[in-house]
Amino acid sequence: MTLSIMWFRRDFRLQDNAALYHAVKETQHRNEPLLLVYHLDPVFTTNDTPNHRFFFAALDRFIKRCEKQGIYIHLVEGTWQEAFNRILEHFPEVTSLYYNQDEVGAGQKRDKEVDKFFIKRGIRVSSYIDYTIHGANEVKKPDNSIYKVFTPYFKKWMAQPKRDPYILTKEDLTIDNIKNDALYSKGQNVLSNLIKVSDQDLIPHEEAALEVLNLFLKKKIDEYDRFRDIPSAEATSRLSVHLRTGTISARTVLYHIQEKQQTSYSTGMDTFIKELAWRDFYNMIFHYYPESKTKEIDDKYQKLKWNDNQDLLDLWKKGKTGFPIVDAGMRQLAEEGWMHNRIRMINASFLTKDFLMDWRLGERYFEQMLHDYDEASNIGGWQWAASVGTDAVPYFRVFNPITQSIRFDTKGEYIKKYLPELVGVSEKNIHEPWKMDDHEQEKAGCVIGKDYPRPVVDHALQRKKAIQMFKEL
Repeated sequence: MTLSIMWFRRDFRLQDNAALYHAVKETQHRNEPLLLVYHLDPVFTTNDTPNHRFFFAALDRFIKRCEKQGIYIHLVEGTWQEAFNRILEHFPEVTSLYYNQDEVGAGQKRDKEVDKFFIKRGIRVSSYIDYTIHGANEVKKPDNSIYKVFTPYFKKWMAQPKRDPYILTKEDLTIDNIKNDALYSKGQNVLSNLIKVSDQDLIPHEEAALEVLNLFLKKKIDEYDRFRDIPSAEATSRLSVHLRTGTISARTVLYHIQEKQQTSYSTGMDTFIKELAWRDFYNMIFHYYPESKTKEIDDKYQKLKWNDNQDLLDLWKKGKTGFPIVDAGMRQLAEEGWMHNRIRMINASFLTKDFLMDWRLGERYFEQMLHDYDEASNIGGWQWAASVGTDAVPYFRVFNPITQSIRFDTKGEYIKKYLPELVGVSEKNIHEPWKMDDHEQEKAGCVIGKDYPRPVVDHALQRKKAIQMFKEL
């Protein structure tokens, strides 16, 4: 008897999963069973962060949902070499491996090595583009070079034919799969020790992802372009954690939007499709600039002298900078593992242009904290805000946290949700509470310097310093 391996990664779903679809169809054709595996890498299992905790909780939920359908995913720990050597010792009859590719970061390097490892042993490897709509090599200029500016990339991206979702029938999903009791229970024990998220309602899974998508299409997408920047409006899709854990594919999301466009077009739909393209764009950029997690893409900015004040960094992390819109975002991040995208931009600009601190410090902190952490998009976003990346905001365009606050949280509803100490502050003062006189502070029940900090920097002064820092290079 021969068998094939389906290797799950960040694709916790049974529908529209490219590798799983091909693995099921091809093993059915060969009348061959599947061995389903997930590799528990010590790089992640030993690094206890909110991001990793959330991811492992999503993995646990997926495995339990599969179990109910008679689908068994074996968890194997150790380096990938140790994990696959152990699997091949148990199952020397393996002939094929299926997985969805990582095109960026450490995963990209690992995939190349894994391919060699299996091919050397005479095992066929089939890997697929699945995490993005278009892979890093699919949208290029006529001369085969890459786009570094989003707008022309997007035009080409839109013109490319799109794949329909890969759908498996109920019959297909009665997968002929192997369960090795010893291997299976060992992996379950390892995973159960990693699970530290108690509120199961928050953990993404495939059915919830489709509900979130349907709700977004029904109630929010038509107004998306008008309200997506208003953090109190709850107008974003909330699909990011599902895309990050793979409980839904970007392909499925796009397919449903395009279906809806056939009967009820809106500009909100166009705006949201552009966001999906940005995700592909940053994936492509990180693929071609593999050092961009630690190095500025625009090499002329690699010599910038960033500030290294740990006290300021801690105040930013704790949401105690004295700028309400900034602090509200950082408190939301700590409480929910998520932050509204407009607030992410404000915070990234604030850390790099007001505190003059290295964008890598912010990128790393978001990596630890965000449940929807996407390495390529996060690096792209931080380099954009710091004016050091590709197609980035010009260094002389510095976000003003006060005007951003007035524009996007006019009544201070978002601020007050995450900064309870400012609940009593009037609409007039909510964006600059330090301007309240003693009487206003007493009336608001908020003493500046005691209940809420004064601004730790002068924005106008820091803006000048930031521009000067770039000019001096």
